[in-house]
Amino acid sequence: MKEMLQKFIYWLIQPLVKVLITLKITPNIITTIGFLITLMATIVMIYGADYRPHNDLTPLAWGGGLILFAGFFDILDGRLAREGKMASRFGALFDSVLDRYSELVMFFGICYFLVSRHYFLGSIIAFIALIGSMMVSYVRARSEGLGIECKAGLMQRPERVVIISISALICGIVSACFGGNQRLFISCFPIAIVETISIFIYPLVFVAIFSNITAIGRLISGKKEIEKQN
Repeated sequence: MKEMLQKFIYWLIQPLVKVLITLKITPNIITTIGFLITLMATIVMIYGADYRPHNDLTPLAWGGGLILFAGFFDILDGRLAREGKMASRFGALFDSVLDRYSELVMFFGICYFLVSRHYFLGSIIAFIALIGSMMVSYVRARSEGLGIECKAGLMQRPERVVIISISALICGIVSACFGGNQRLFISCFPIAIVETISIFIYPLVFVAIFSNITAIGRLISGKKEIEKQN
C-alpha cells in the first residue's frame, strides 16, 4: 500500500520535477524551502499561543497544514535529485541535516503551544516523541557509519510527519467548527476524559511510543548484524 501511494505521488509530481529541471532549480533549494515552511509553521503556532484566545486551537490547524505542505518538498527534493541527476554526497548530508532541524523546530513549536495552554502532560508526551524521533534517525545514521543498513521500523520520518501534521490540522479545524476546546466529563472523574485537544494529543502518544520502539528495534537489529559479521 505504501509503495503504491509512493508511486502515485511520484507520478503526480513528475511534471513539476521536469519544470524544475528545466529551470535548473537544485534539490538543495527545494530542501531549504521545505525547512523555511516548517519554520513558518512553528512561528504560526508560537504566535497563536501568545496572541489567540486561550481555548482557541486553530493555530494547530495552520501549523499542521504548513508542516504537511513542507513534507511535499521533502518528497520533491529527492525525486528532483534522482531525475535531474543532481544527487551528491553533500546534497544527501544537507538534506539529512535540515530534516533534523525541521523536526526539532516542529517539536519546539508544538511544545511551546502546549505549555502556553497549560497542557503540561501533552508537552511531556511531545518531548518524548521528540526523543524517539531523534533516536530513530541517530541509530540509523550510526549503524550506517558502521557499515550496517538499518531502515526497519514502523515510525520513520514520513509517518511521524504525516501523523502529527494531519492530527494538528484536524484538531484545529474541529476547534474552529465547534468553538474552542470542548470537553467531555464523566461525573466520577475530576478531569475531562476527552477534549478537542485529544485529537492532537492521542496521535502524539502513538508517535512517542512507537518512535522509541522503532529506535530500540533498530538497535537490536544492528546488534544482530554486528554479531553476524563477527
